[in-house]
Amino acid sequence: MAKNIEIKARISDAEFCLDTAWSLSGKEPEIIKQEDTFFICERGRLKLRILSPEYGELIFYKREDSTGPKTSEYYISSSNEPYRLLDVLTKAYDIRGRITKIRKLFIVGRTRIHIDHVENLGNFLEFEVVLNEKEKASEGKKEADSLINTFN
Repeated sequence: MAKNIEIKARISDAEFCLDTAWSLSGKEPEIIKQEDTFFICERGRLKLRILSPEYGELIFYKREDSTGPKTSEYYISSSNEPYRLLDVLTKAYDIRGRITKIRKLFIVGRTRIHIDHVENLGNFLEFEVVLNEKEKASEGKKEADSLINTFN
């Protein structure tokens, strides 16, 4: 099980967020096209993320339904047949929703900063502060809070 502290927010000024993330990381972002299908799952959240016809990730995660930084526990399994896996999953589970997005990924220390343009929904900013196995969530939350202040 991996853990991180994450926060997501809708943004109105994507350019400001891009400039800020760029200045913090010192590098150009990695551009990632994602197609996420979310399934109804009683014990947490389940999504299939398709990154290309030859690669996808099945991600099961547990996260609080609250505002502000929150702990997310997740498990990831990769697939080289994501559309076949999608077919199997849609036979087994009801679909909660689907989104397509273009993600700009910046790495700042141990934090992944995502600036997403989600088709039909708009722009979003996400921080994922990766925790080590023995680390308290409060340490990651401090980093997330600092980034929240930096990005206004």
